[in-house]
Amino acid sequence: MSAIALISLCFGGGAEARPARHHAAQSDQHHRHHGPVLWPLEIPGGQYAPLKWSEVSGWTDDDPLPAFKTFRASCKPIVAQTVPPVEIKALGNSLLDPCKLARTAAISDTAKAREFFEQQFIPLQISRLGEDAGFVTGYYEPIVDGSRVQTDVYNVPVYRRPSNLFVRGFSQDASSLPNKGQVFRKIGRRKLVPYYDRGEIEDGAIAGRGLEVVWLKSQTDLLFIQIQGSARIHLEDGSVVRINYEAHNGYPYTPVGRVLIDRNIVPKDQMSMQRIREYMEQNPDAAKELRRQNRSYVFFREVALSKDDEAVGAQGVPLTAGRSIAVDKSLHVYGTPFFIAGKLPIESDVSNTPFHRLMVAQDTGSAIIGPARADLYFGAGAEAGRVAGRLKNPANFVMLLPKSLDPIARGKTVPLPEAKPTAVSAGALEAEAKSDAPQRARHHRRSRSRQ
Repeated sequence: MSAIALISLCFGGGAEARPARHHAAQSDQHHRHHGPVLWPLEIPGGQYAPLKWSEVSGWTDDDPLPAFKTFRASCKPIVAQTVPPVEIKALGNSLLDPCKLARTAAISDTAKAREFFEQQFIPLQISRLGEDAGFVTGYYEPIVDGSRVQTDVYNVPVYRRPSNLFVRGFSQDASSLPNKGQVFRKIGRRKLVPYYDRGEIEDGAIAGRGLEVVWLKSQTDLLFIQIQGSARIHLEDGSVVRINYEAHNGYPYTPVGRVLIDRNIVPKDQMSMQRIREYMEQNPDAAKELRRQNRSYVFFREVALSKDDEAVGAQGVPLTAGRSIAVDKSLHVYGTPFFIAGKLPIESDVSNTPFHRLMVAQDTGSAIIGPARADLYFGAGAEAGRVAGRLKNPANFVMLLPKSLDPIARGKTVPLPEAKPTAVSAGALEAEAKSDAPQRARHHRRSRSRQ
């Protein structure tokens, strides 16, 4: 079976797998004598094409050394893993071998870092089925002022996970809960109902239970922290409190920016996080109603990080500004390198800055859905927020596939099929039957004699 035929079987008709056709067909032509190729990847809703490194546009424009250091950080939990992951994903545990090498390799310059990735991986162009490119947004870690106690200035609470929050299949004291799916609260001993939504929580549904981690100045600050998933809270005494995502209330995330676009309040081509903040600050009453269009609500935990440490992503390792990405965790394995290329508004709202960068999957988000969808992490603070808030752009995704999953290499180990029987004429068959008749008779007689 050719690679393109298998792609069609896994993901649908061949017409929808156009980006995979040229390269997959070419590989099949050069290696078809090795027998059938069993492609190991099954990425729902995705299409892919193996590339040569020389075909990865912008690959030589990037310095892969920072990406190697980020990848090596991701390798620590991968190498330490003693039990295979429960979830079955395309890459499985195939990152283990390159991770073991990365943890011991003495790599300190660009050339060696590039050589490492080229020797350990093959590039795989990936996109959503029927689409030519993926899509990127940006995120960052807000830095805001806050207080340990409620005051006239700081009166918006940041809540930790309530004790009456339930997720089926998880204990109440579980260290981590899924960031998608239904969430309940218990009434009485047995009855479960959906958890409070944003409006109910803002109106005080869980107030007075000692759940407050810190207090902020505004609901707008809290909303943006909930969207980003972490924050640095500067207290009046100069100390810093670090908070990270802990749980959510079970309602799907609704982008408030989309609501403003649908209501013709902000044109689509002008939408950014800064425009959302400006609208909310200028229209406090309307902002309250707008926030409640997003019924999702996020709870936080305080984490033991210094004021200068980077935020910790869902993989459990510190993020690297400009090198870490959030991906769809239902499809991708944390630690997977992706080369992302496009023209992004990095320098200004209207710029098309060339972007060619090797990045590593270390985080996730409820709005990050699909095989070629990523949130690029830009660091902490206002400037990182301005850059991240501008991004909503198409980009090309190249996933780095460990060579242990190389379909061509795997094809070489598949046994050759048995030779097909050659065509025989009717006359030859008749002559063979006549010549074989005495032998069959002798066999028949010997069989009878033993009876």
